[in-house]
Formats: sequence, structure tokens, C-alpha cells
Amino acid sequence: MDSRHSSKNGGSNSRSNLRDSMSKKQKNGVGEVDKTLDDRISELPDALLVQILSLLLTKDAVASCVLSNRWRYLWNSIHNFHFAGSNYYNKVENFVSLVDHVLTHCSCSKIKKFQLDLPENPEWNFDSNISQWINFAVEREVEDVVLCSYDEDATFELPICICNCSSLITLDWRCCVLDNESVIEWKSLKSLKLDYIFIDDDDLVKILLGCPALETLELSFFDGFRRLEITSSNLKRLTLVRHWWFYGRVEDPLEIIAPYLQHLEILGDLEYLKCRLVNVSSLVTARLTFNITCITNIVEVNLNAQHGGCGDYHQDFRNLVLDYLQKLSYVAELTIGWWLAEVVFMLRLKGASLPKLKCNCLTLEMYVTKYNLCGVASLLRNSPLLETLNIHLRVGPLHDFRCPLELSYLANVNYIDLQCWFSNIMFANLKNVKIVGCVGVCLKRFGRGNDKLFELSKFLLKNALTLKKFVIVSEKRICSKCSESCVSQYLSRLAKKLFDCPRSSKKFGITYEESALE
Repeated sequence: MDSRHSSKNGGSNSRSNLRDSMSKKQKNGVGEVDKTLDDRISELPDALLVQILSLLLTKDAVASCVLSNRWRYLWNSIHNFHFAGSNYYNKVENFVSLVDHVLTHCSCSKIKKFQLDLPENPEWNFDSNISQWINFAVEREVEDVVLCSYDEDATFELPICICNCSSLITLDWRCCVLDNESVIEWKSLKSLKLDYIFIDDDDLVKILLGCPALETLELSFFDGFRRLEITSSNLKRLTLVRHWWFYGRVEDPLEIIAPYLQHLEILGDLEYLKCRLVNVSSLVTARLTFNITCITNIVEVNLNAQHGGCGDYHQDFRNLVLDYLQKLSYVAELTIGWWLAEVVFMLRLKGASLPKLKCNCLTLEMYVTKYNLCGVASLLRNSPLLETLNIHLRVGPLHDFRCPLELSYLANVNYIDLQCWFSNIMFANLKNVKIVGCVGVCLKRFGRGNDKLFELSKFLLKNALTLKKFVIVSEKRICSKCSESCVSQYLSRLAKKLFDCPRSSKKFGITYEESALE
């Protein structure tokens, strides 16, 4: 009985304590459990808050000072800086003022990333500002530097202070000019990206020799050099994006000598540049989605071209593509675009013998037409080890300029039976097929050959003996061109039509997916 009485009193005391606790919470207006998100974030350690602020645009990180006294000076310690001038400032003076203010009050001793997105203003000379800002970052052992300008006419000289920055790991510089007297010493640099750059052969050699640890090199909108020799065994990835004629057309080809290179990408419009692969014997992957313009599009040679002046020109490029296929015959993963596929078709029309390809993964980045489909058929016929085929739908060329000679070749397509072109091709190893409708594709405006995509898909189902997966992916979004979901509508219909098509493999499934992109 004493025990029961003791328990009763304890329960009474517990209820009394609970009432007192609830009463206190009501008086305070909020309890520990009901704290706002701001309160909970403010309780985090300073080091973690600085880490969070470092992930924001610098302008937003600075704005956090108005939250409370606790936040007033936290932004002074951030170690990532991203000044996005093109998005946030109507006046260049405001952008410059903010950068100067932030750097003046910066207390960090080590900078991880320093990015400048310069606002467009042709009347403002940023050279002295850039030199001062970059010097600030170099003094604090910056690791990653990005300078971006959206003014194609602007050029920014690489400051002397950064040329021997031993802490630099990645450098991404747009509209770059290299001083001839500069000495490059980037002992830790692993990734280098230069956009809108004119450098001669000597400058390129100087850069490569000064980056012994370099692993990735990307040159976009480039001109000047005609020999790219990579002797370092560390540099594994090379990307060339669009040739840019800074000082007029030059006939000399660009030669690539890179015996240790493993990944090569040549993309975009090369205009008239012949890019020769001299030694790329270690390549594992290659992506060739570039295109070449006929010489007849140069105004000054139009008269000569009308008398057959471009015949040798096209023959040179056919020989060049044939050499590509021979040099890349051992590549495991190969990606090609529409132009190369059409040249392969022209090679076959000329009776050329294509080398056997040992790739197990082939990716086609193109808008499917009867022209390039014949080239694709030739590539498939010469890929006996193929296991994975990816088709990424791309937008065709906005200005499809073709000379009379090209048109005469392509006119032969009208007399070609695609069924005959694809006949006698059996896929003993093909296990995976994937079709992706990519961003930027309007299948109403650029959809020439949509029926050809169905014919190709139907052919693959019929002739792939061990097929396991056939996946169709649409990027779920409203098309900016036709204001409809044209890609998803077309690809969903394609998937439904393929369900009823004959197939050789009985152990596979067709899957239709829509990505989360809008």
C-alpha cells in the first residue's frame, strides 16, 4: 500500500511538472522543439556557417551580414569567391566596388576558388583590376581560378603574378592573351581550359612544359598553333572545341601527336581546318562531333570553285576521315556526329574499304536523315564487337550550306534503298540500345528523318540476337521552338510502335522514360 501511494504521488508530481513546462513554453511563445530554421542554423559552429556561405554567390554571402550580429562578420572568412557581374550589376562601377570591398575585408589565409564573371562594358578596361584581384588570390595560395567574359571582342592578358602560382590546380580563362615574356610554372596544375585564345606553337610548347602535372587540356575557339605535341604521360584528356579564324584562313593542317593520350574530343565547327591525328596510339575514348565547311563558302575563291576547285578539297577530307577510322579502330568507346557519318557514306559511294572497328560502345550524336543513316549503316557493319549503341538526337546545322559537289553526292541517296544498305548486318554482341531526346531538339522544326529513326530502331530489334535493353529517354519539357512537348510526344509514340515490331532476342524489354528536366 505504501508502494501504491508513493506511485500516485510520483504521477501527480509528473503531471504538475508537465503543466509547469507547458506554461513556460506558452509564456516564451516558442519552445526548443519549435525553434525556427534561422535559429537552428545560427546555432551551428562558425566554421560550418562559413562553409555554407562559401557555396553562395559572393554578393549573397555578403548580404547575410544583415541577418543578425552573429552573421555580421562571418562572410569575411569565406574561402570561395564567385563575383557574377553579368547577372547582378547594371553598372560596372558597382561590380568593381563590390569586389574591392570584399577583398579589402577578407580575412581568410587560403582561397579555394576565385571566379570572376565580368560584366559587359566595352568602354571599361579591366586589365589593372584583374591584375590586382588575381594577385590578391595568388598571395592566398588560390587553387582554382575562373575568369569569364561574355564580350568576345575583349582580351585579358594573363597577369604575371599567376604565371608561377605553385598552388594553382585548375585554371579556366576566357579571352586569354599570353605575354611573350611570361614564364609558365604551374607545378600543381591539373586542368587547363582556355577560351577565345590565339597562341602560336612556341607559346603552346611553353605552356605544356610549364605544367608537368597537367591531366586535362581544353582549348575552345582557338587559333594560331599548327602542332600540338603532348609528351607528358600525365596528360590523359584533350578537348578541342571550334576553330576560330582570328587573322584569316591558313591552309596548314593542325597535327596532333599525343602517344599517351587516353581521351580525345574534337567538337563544333572547325570551318576549314584539317586536324590530323599523327600519333594517338593509347586512346580509349574518342568523340568526333565536329563539322567542316566547304571551301566554296569563302567569297574570294567562289569563282575558282565553280570550275571544280573544291573537288580535291573534299577528297582531302574523305582521306582524313578514313585516316581517323584507321587510327581509332582500337578505341573502346567512339562517338561521332552527323558530318563524319555523311563523309563515311561518301567514302562508301566511292568504293572505299572501311577498317574494322573494335569499339564496344558507339554513340551517335546527330539528327537522323537518310544521308547520315547510310554512313551509320557502314559503321555498324564494321563494328562486330559492338555491345552498346547510344543515339543522342541533336539539332541539325542552322545554316546547311552545301556546295554543288556535295549536293551531287547526296542526291544519290534518292536512288538508294535503305533496306539494301542495311542488309546482311547481324549483331551477335549488341546488348543495349539507348535513344535520348536531348535539350535543344525540336522534332517539329528539325525533325527531318523522324521516320528514319523508327526504321533504324526496327532494324536493330530484328537483327540484334542478344539484345537485353532498349531504352528510350525523353527530356520532359516544353519546347522553346514549338511550345509543345514535341520530343516526349514523338519518343513515346516511337516506343509504342516498337512494341509490335519483330525481334530476334526474346529476353529483353523496351523501356520509355522521361527525365526530370523541364
